Amino acid sequence: MNRLKKCMRLIPLFAVMAFLLAGCGSDKLSALQPQGPVAREQLFLMKFSLSIMVLVTIVVFAIYVWVIVRYRQRKGQENKIPKQVEGSHVLEIIWTTIPIILLLVLAVPTVYYTFKHSADHRADKNAIHVKVTGHQFWWQFEYPDFNIATAQNLVVPANKTIALELASADVSHAFWVPSLAGKVDANPGPVNVLYFQADKIDMFQGRCAELCGASHALMNFTVQSMAEADFQKWVDKMKSPVTVPADAKPGEALFKENCMACHQVSAQGLGVGPNLNGFASRPYIAGVLDNQDAAKKDDNLHKWIADPQGQKPGTKMPAFGQNFGGNLTDDQINQIVKYLHSLN
Repeated sequence: MNRLKKCMRLIPLFAVMAFLLAGCGSDKLSALQPQGPVAREQLFLMKFSLSIMVLVTIVVFAIYVWVIVRYRQRKGQENKIPKQVEGSHVLEIIWTTIPIILLLVLAVPTVYYTFKHSADHRADKNAIHVKVTGHQFWWQFEYPDFNIATAQNLVVPANKTIALELASADVSHAFWVPSLAGKVDANPGPVNVLYFQADKIDMFQGRCAELCGASHALMNFTVQSMAEADFQKWVDKMKSPVTVPADAKPGEALFKENCMACHQVSAQGLGVGPNLNGFASRPYIAGVLDNQDAAKKDDNLHKWIADPQGQKPGTKMPAFGQNFGGNLTDDQINQIVKYLHSLN
């Protein structure tokens, strides 16, 4: 009875935990809400394997309960050893054959989809090819067929195969967009491949799924799918010469003086830090700070430039705010903010 009371006390705790965990889900960051064919097939494997495990559990517990009830000691029954079945060839064959059959049933689709999802689509002329490079703690995306590069926001056309080639510039990372595809490691040296397809026009959340340093949990990125015509417009815009409004020219001069050693603002834009061409259209600053809310984005970018370590510990970007050991005043940082937010 005391044990039952203790168990009953745990029910409210489990209820609260279930309530809190229910709020963690998102169709933009959930393998249980697939938004593409690869993710759907992976969810099928999860459901299929779980169904087999549930079936086995139900059968085992049913037999267990039946044996307890059927062979329990009754009133007046002599306390004697029941009939032994040791050495029964029939039973041994049954409980050996059934697990083998279940394993084979599970193995066939698992092996099939494992090879299917590891297919290399880099030679597919109809696919969008992207070279993905993981850095501490940001992602670089190169489009060799279009001769452009961007960072943090992977832009793709919907309903089109996206063929990725993954590597790392420093330590091991892992590229993972749960609602579109499973995770694949990005390692220094040999490259890995991955492909996926987005079913609809939307924004999907991605994460680094390999512990890679102090800000591993903040190494976020987005995958933005759009209509094919809009994707081509985005490519053309990335290739177009950057035009800067007159009121952002002072910020451009400060940017070139202080930031050009690491960052570029061009179509290809490969440098030590992320290419900032089209920066104003990105949903997040450094993958973690809101860059779309008009009331917050300027302040967020100011905080990032002034003290990047305070926003993303371990990042290699130095602080520029005078209060954090840098050489720029708040007004100068605000001018750079105005310039960067003019880069649509």
